[in-house]
Amino acid sequence: MDRVKIAVLFGGISEEHHISVKSAQEIAKNLDLEKYEPFYIGITERGAWKLCDGPGPDWENGNCRPVVLSPDSSVQGLLVLESDRMGSRIRQGQYRTINLDLVFPVLHGKRGEDGVIQGLLELSGIPYVGCDVQSSVQCIDKSLTYTVARSAGIATPNFWFATPDLDPEQLPYPVFVKPARSGSSFGVSKVSDAAELREALETAGQYDSKVLIEEAVVGSEVGCAVLGNDVDLMTGELDRVALTHGFFKIHQEDSPETGSENATFVVPADISEESRALIQETAQAVYRALGCGGLARVDLFLTADGRAVLNEVNTLPGMTSYSRYPRMMAAAGVPLSEVIDRLVSVTLTGKLQ
Repeated sequence: MDRVKIAVLFGGISEEHHISVKSAQEIAKNLDLEKYEPFYIGITERGAWKLCDGPGPDWENGNCRPVVLSPDSSVQGLLVLESDRMGSRIRQGQYRTINLDLVFPVLHGKRGEDGVIQGLLELSGIPYVGCDVQSSVQCIDKSLTYTVARSAGIATPNFWFATPDLDPEQLPYPVFVKPARSGSSFGVSKVSDAAELREALETAGQYDSKVLIEEAVVGSEVGCAVLGNDVDLMTGELDRVALTHGFFKIHQEDSPETGSENATFVVPADISEESRALIQETAQAVYRALGCGGLARVDLFLTADGRAVLNEVNTLPGMTSYSRYPRMMAAAGVPLSEVIDRLVSVTLTGKLQ
């Protein structure tokens, strides 16, 4: 039986470049080489595409060749550009083609979860893991996420756009100031009064030209890992983010492998069965309303009065050894190797294994 030819895209130009590399390393460790023939495509922080031997920590200095993904759907594969002996110049018009069965974009944040890479993959005609262009665009932009979720009857925080005519004195402090289109918590600030607002807006503006101000929701943050398409969905065990102080800042720790400075994760979440069912049902409703496919992590707040309020949706959550999505799936008895198998099955057949 022929192995599935799968291209793993990692790196990228977003602030989450290094997290993407670590996610790809974990994917590589868990790929069954009897089933899959992997091709590792590293995207440098400057946007150059390289076919490399693997996503190791020093992958850029290894045996890399310039490569592009053909947007011509009659090719459905990679064009590996031939270079001179020193690898410094690309030979004019010389390339070889690698046909692919599947692309797994292990990319986070900008140009990874915002519909950009998905648009290229649509042009290529190659099946790819994860959400399509429309759902990626909706989920990366928190204002769109909330608008669509509200139309489906799902509770969300109240929010305001940062515009010149915004009156800081009218906001219900405390509030969170966020880049509207970011895959992580870079640029997020908690603001206690009007005097702190300007600096927070400037911080968020460094990551996105569109900035949101959200009311602070009092409750426990609970995550739900979702896998599948439309009616054929499964969820992992829920997790609860237990904070000692401040607010949860994912992917900004100095050494995330050793844990967060102010948060631990309780898996399975220590909540009632009634609350567990509510979170899972709400997460699936959010997933369907936003048109998600393949996988996503849906984060919600569980309030003291038993309501589930949407926080955000991550369409390509971290896959590192310390990431929440694989941890929740593993707690449900689905190790990462099986998650990969199920994602491939969903992508190629539309069905879970």
